[in-house]
Amino acid sequence: MAFASALQPIFCSGNDTAKPIKDKLKAGGSGGGGAVGNVAVVVKKDFEFLRKGFSKGVEWANTTLHLPKIAKSIDDFIWLRHVEDPRVVSPLRTPSWPQPYYPELSGIDLLVADLQALEAYIRYFYYLSKLWTKPLPESYDSQEVADYFRLRPHVVALRLLEVFAAFSSAAIRMRISGIGSSKSNVADKDISQYSFGILLKETMLNLGPTFIKIGQSLSTRPDIIGTEISKALSELHENIPSFPKVVAFKIIEEELGSPVGKFFSYISEEPIAAASFGQVYRARTVDGFDVAVKVQRPNLHHVVVRDIYILRLGLGLLKEIAKRKSDPRLYADELGKGLVGELDYTLEAANAEKFMEAHSRYPFICVPKIFRHLSRKKILTMEWMVGDNPRDLLFLSTESLDQHPGLTERRQNEAKRRLLDLVNKGVEASLIQLLETGLLHADPHPGNLRYTSSGQIGFLDFGLLCQMEKKHQFAMLASIVHIVYGDWASLVQALIQMDVVRPGTNVLRVTMDLEDALGEVELNRGIPNVKFSRVLGKIWSVALKYHFRMPPYYTLLLRSLASLEGLAVAADPNFKTFEAAYPYVVRKLLTDNSASSGRILHSVVFNRKKEFQWKKLALFLRVGAARKGLHLVAASKSETSCDPSSIGVSGELDVANLILRLLPSKDGYVLRRLLMTANGTSLVRAMVSKEANSMRQQFCRVIADILYQWISRVLGNGVQVVQFSPQVQLGRGASNIEIDSSSRITPMIDYQSLLRDRRIKIILFKILDSARKDPILMLRFYWTSFIMLVTASAMACHRVLVTLFEASLAHISLAPKRIAVGV
Repeated sequence: MAFASALQPIFCSGNDTAKPIKDKLKAGGSGGGGAVGNVAVVVKKDFEFLRKGFSKGVEWANTTLHLPKIAKSIDDFIWLRHVEDPRVVSPLRTPSWPQPYYPELSGIDLLVADLQALEAYIRYFYYLSKLWTKPLPESYDSQEVADYFRLRPHVVALRLLEVFAAFSSAAIRMRISGIGSSKSNVADKDISQYSFGILLKETMLNLGPTFIKIGQSLSTRPDIIGTEISKALSELHENIPSFPKVVAFKIIEEELGSPVGKFFSYISEEPIAAASFGQVYRARTVDGFDVAVKVQRPNLHHVVVRDIYILRLGLGLLKEIAKRKSDPRLYADELGKGLVGELDYTLEAANAEKFMEAHSRYPFICVPKIFRHLSRKKILTMEWMVGDNPRDLLFLSTESLDQHPGLTERRQNEAKRRLLDLVNKGVEASLIQLLETGLLHADPHPGNLRYTSSGQIGFLDFGLLCQMEKKHQFAMLASIVHIVYGDWASLVQALIQMDVVRPGTNVLRVTMDLEDALGEVELNRGIPNVKFSRVLGKIWSVALKYHFRMPPYYTLLLRSLASLEGLAVAADPNFKTFEAAYPYVVRKLLTDNSASSGRILHSVVFNRKKEFQWKKLALFLRVGAARKGLHLVAASKSETSCDPSSIGVSGELDVANLILRLLPSKDGYVLRRLLMTANGTSLVRAMVSKEANSMRQQFCRVIADILYQWISRVLGNGVQVVQFSPQVQLGRGASNIEIDSSSRITPMIDYQSLLRDRRIKIILFKILDSARKDPILMLRFYWTSFIMLVTASAMACHRVLVTLFEASLAHISLAPKRIAVGV
């Protein structure tokens, strides 16, 4: 249950009581209120006095007249709970109606027959009454639920009448207020949609927990219901009415078996947060730990299952009317299993511990500790997580400084920085769940996230988790790569592997529709220059057209990334989810030693003719190094990272240097295997092709570095050895290499150990041996190599002369001198 979404923001550490941000901002403003302000204060105090008096009156009436007990007795009578027997577990067979019995017999025989018939009827009604004794099952089973409510048609009828009345009232209000009427102005349309969303939100609030849950799910899908309606429904994550404190404390005592004071030295008088299935109190255990205590709403199990049963009836009717081949009632069954599972807080405690264990090796992911001895089926006690709510950071990042005098520019910039850091870590956490652990958080909306003071991203609410199969993980990885490279045919094959495309679907038509929908997406330096939500909307339109079976993990990932992008774009309009996510994908492909990831990487750097593509490899490596992908791989072997510093002034990544750093490293196994299994002839042909011109220039600089180091050792210690490659800098400074006459600069790559590496020699000899079958190709290769060697020799000699000249100037000068040599 998404209880954490309504938690008040906490910007201060320790045990300080959190105050809403808007109140703090208003407190920072000027104080004069005037006469109108005094009147408002008096009216507010009178209103508070009346509210407290009314609350005390209601509490007195409840205590004196025993109204809760009377209400519970009426509720039990309506639900026939007084005849239920918890000991009845096995399903009971429904008796058949007694058949008439009229044989041609004497009067005595007829009397006996009538008595037998009476006995049959009595036995029938007896067994029928036995069916009423069976309680509603704790776990969701569609057949047992149907049997239960078939005996209680009045309960279903009353609820249907309530739902019909609520939506009829909403429709009348829409008609009166003119919501939904055609608007020509875009702004008017947005206002109309938002008003409709508010009306829908109020209707779902009135209909109770199940409809609130459905509204919360809809709020995360702006691609289906629209942005304005989604914005209005998102308030369902926060503004949920709470139930009385007396009822909550009674549930705690019933579950724990003792008074509240025996376990908690302090518990807040009012709930800190209220959500659809429960509410949260801040407390302190007798051991001194600050905790959050989640208490389930009373009689929730019957209410939720009843609404799921009604939804199932409606979907069954829809199936008959629409004559659909697929059974839409399965969606109600899945929803029922999920929601009923969320009602058992012991399962949520187990899910939280499972999630914590699976992600314990990722230090930026934080999961609150569960207090098992203070948790039961209807109560969950967990560590109190101190952190910023993403919505609060969004509020600080986007609000006008003029409207809120207490908000400073420095504080706003810090909020933007923290929000973007949270989003980047949220994207990486989503991909880790998808591609590494296979264990996905099933309710990834912003209300269930926190940004801690230590820079961690905290997850809350583990009512549902989604476990992925390994084959689906690699298929999902492949689909991301294929979207980036616009390989729609391969994308469809990946969707088939994920069991998304139904058997018998026209694959060619699906491919053409995906190409039409996504082919217009522009690439900016190899990354789709479009919002993730837009790509999501286009894929979803094709999915609806061909009735794709969207698996839970696919929907969860799309919801999570789209939600995070919505937060980030508000603070930084230039944020792109693909740009944040793709470097992680690159790192995964280059470090994962599996056949599945190898096939994906093979599809990236080779075309259908098995020809090596330098441009695609350079693009692949450049995108990975653009943010924080490849530098984590390459830096494992060398002290200097290949972060954006590996990109020169021209904006082009030194791919040759990056490849030479990856090859001998521990993480270079995947790249070495790729080169070993590749066609050597295609590699040599690609090396001498026109499109590899920039790559040959980079290798020229590498050869020049090797020759320069060799000449420097021959000339002795009088020559300073420096790295020649002008596009790889020593650190993050400007595009100049500073040379100090009193220091010796270590090259970024140890070329001697690189040349002595036996694995690289084997790869090189294997490639050349395969290419010898084509004499003309080898002749081109030798000529190209000769030109590269001559060019590199000239560059090395030039560097030696420059270095000797620098050394001479250093000896002439009386003071130490630093000379910057432009590159």
